[in-house]
Amino acid sequence: MKFLKFCILLLVLNFFFSDNVLAGDLRFRSDGKFKIIQVTDSHIKADSPYSQETIEMLNLVLDVEKPDLVIFTGDIVTGEPYKSGFDMVIEPLISRKIPYALLFGNHDDEQDLSKKELADLLMGYPYNISKLKKVKNVSGYGNYTIEIKDNTGKQTQAVIYCMDSNTYSALKQVEGYGWFNFDQIEWYRKQSDRFTKKNGGKPLPSLSFFHIPLPEYKKVYTDTIYRFVGVQMEKVCSPEINTGLFANMLEKGDIMGMFVGHDHVNDYIFNLYGIALAYGRFSGSKTTYTKLKNGVRVIELTKNTKGFGTWIRLDGTTVIDRVRFPDDLPLTKQR
Repeated sequence: MKFLKFCILLLVLNFFFSDNVLAGDLRFRSDGKFKIIQVTDSHIKADSPYSQETIEMLNLVLDVEKPDLVIFTGDIVTGEPYKSGFDMVIEPLISRKIPYALLFGNHDDEQDLSKKELADLLMGYPYNISKLKKVKNVSGYGNYTIEIKDNTGKQTQAVIYCMDSNTYSALKQVEGYGWFNFDQIEWYRKQSDRFTKKNGGKPLPSLSFFHIPLPEYKKVYTDTIYRFVGVQMEKVCSPEINTGLFANMLEKGDIMGMFVGHDHVNDYIFNLYGIALAYGRFSGSKTTYTKLKNGVRVIELTKNTKGFGTWIRLDGTTVIDRVRFPDDLPLTKQR
């Protein structure tokens, strides 16, 4: 009987202290830092030799940066069979026991699986802390929050908003890409209010991640008063309809920066009214169009600090465009 009780105790301890459980318990490190790597538009095709370039790059940057979290901002696997592609791109994280989160782009569900089927598949992978199941009365798959706590695990000190930016316009008279629906914006507002209330009425430092850039990203394209760091080599492919997500985030006062992908040869960051609008670095290969060496964007938070550091890493040795937001990106500055 004693032996049986001991075995049951071991099973319980194994559950509560397993890698998978700890992977979702994100905390600032003892030095007060928390590091995120953004992987975007990897466009993995399991049967393409070019996709191996992405995996090699990912292995190099993970070994050097040692992130606390990796976020994939859409167009992850774009060739059948999907499972083989995801096995390929997620293995570097599983083997290193690094937590990761996934978001859908406009190409992810164009092959052999729907978003729902993809969500069901991906939630079975270890170290995946995504919440890809559909939220009741909220459009899309992949509207969820990730909390980063202090090193005791008791108090939430930063929040990440992951959102589904949808795919293509649902209106016949409007061409182009999809936009955030009002139910998603209302979902964000409620989540923001909830975290602010729990924090004594003070907005928590927060970041947002999604795939398709908002129309506000065009400010850099059309207005020379905004200084940016990075490259802008194609027109911003945002939706034609602006439903006001940026305005709502500005009003709530919690979002420090938003990070997108979609446009493969844009990787700039700039300051719009106190919020950083940033692209990740295209992480894919010759499986799709590109004029840039592939890489990732790194974001480093500091506990109890409104702001963050960010840079682009191309491989194990090369770092470019290192900036501190907002210090290095004033609100307006003539180029």
